[in-house]
Amino acid sequence: MKIKTLVAVLLLSGGAACAYAQSDCNANSSISHEAVKAGNFKDAYAPCMAVLKDCPTLRYYTYTDAKKILENFLRGIKDRNSADYQKYFNELMGVYDQEMKYIPDFLAKGTKLNYGVEGAKGRKAVDYLQYAPKPDVKQAYEWLKVSVEAEKQESLGSNLFYFLDCSMRLVKADPNHTEQFFTDYLNATKYADDAIAAATKESTKQNMTKVRENLVAIFINSGVADCESLQNIYGPQVEANQNDSTFLKKAINVLKMMKCTESDAYFQASYYMYKINPTADAAVGCAYQAYKKGDYETAVKYFEEALTMETDNAKKAEMAYAAAGAMFGAKRYAQVKSYCYKALEFNPEFGNAYILLAQAYGSNPRWSDEGALNRCTYYVVLDKLQRAKSVDPSLEEQANELIRTYSAHLPESQDLFMLGYKKGDRITVGGWIGESTTIR
Repeated sequence: MKIKTLVAVLLLSGGAACAYAQSDCNANSSISHEAVKAGNFKDAYAPCMAVLKDCPTLRYYTYTDAKKILENFLRGIKDRNSADYQKYFNELMGVYDQEMKYIPDFLAKGTKLNYGVEGAKGRKAVDYLQYAPKPDVKQAYEWLKVSVEAEKQESLGSNLFYFLDCSMRLVKADPNHTEQFFTDYLNATKYADDAIAAATKESTKQNMTKVRENLVAIFINSGVADCESLQNIYGPQVEANQNDSTFLKKAINVLKMMKCTESDAYFQASYYMYKINPTADAAVGCAYQAYKKGDYETAVKYFEEALTMETDNAKKAEMAYAAAGAMFGAKRYAQVKSYCYKALEFNPEFGNAYILLAQAYGSNPRWSDEGALNRCTYYVVLDKLQRAKSVDPSLEEQANELIRTYSAHLPESQDLFMLGYKKGDRITVGGWIGESTTIR
């Protein structure tokens, strides 16, 4: 009987201890959480750390509170080599590690979380980069890579940004990372695009759009994304993936963005993409390839197909302008005129189309046997340049420079007078130009 009594007493006392510990955790949790909400991080620290130590799965917000407390402490210490700074930094990393350990437990009991273990790893990497006395970029990159590849379009914008930023730092230190950097860029922008497409809130869409713009800026400013490097990377890959439309589309987009549309990789990717799925972008690539070979009729055919398939007017304007540029190179000025006006139909404020039109007119002003009348063509040229800077003020400097150049070719007043024309008269420039202007 005495043994049974002793066992009963021990069991009862153990239960009371557990109940007391749970009660203590609840009290500390309440105290620390209220202190954090009030911005009183100093008083929140001890009870918050106690909860994480004694009851790590009590409430999930304890981990969020702990990070806020420790980040506040770290921001307040100027000397990153001090013992206090190192202590709080190690604790911050420890909070992330413990969070990742217990996330499955929280999920198992029905706690709704915005991210999983891999998501927490990405957040740890971002704080590591921000607060580590001497961050190891390669370590942060590895954490972010795991996180981004797991979360994909669910990734935080900051995780996508720092993932590519770390990849850029690695490629600057080691050129052997170049191919991986390109792959990271393609993946990161795809996840951003998917997030934008899936966004139901306008604020979310706008924020992720800014993130995507920053990803593009990182890529462009990396210093390794030149056309030669892209050709070396994508040339073999295009051949190896000639039946993979997803890869080909990514390659075409990157090469277009970097203005590498003269590269063989771009031509081949467009050709293979056109065979699989004749999209507008693929047709434009095929048009450039035909143009480069001197097959202008085929180039025009592909440009026309691209315009037929594209539905976005802004893109159609760019495609028509590209076609005009190709025809300008081929000295097919009537077709330059046709495509420039198509571009302006799709986008009336496309100032570059007016500039190209002016250059085409100025390159072939002959329509009459009278030299003075031919020089009247330059009045039309000036009209187009004035129009260019009026619809697009960013072109003002370029337009003014061309105006100064072409003004030197205007006809002399006495020459026009001998032909029956004077200042203020309207005159129609004939031939392929077919436009009216005012003598001045």
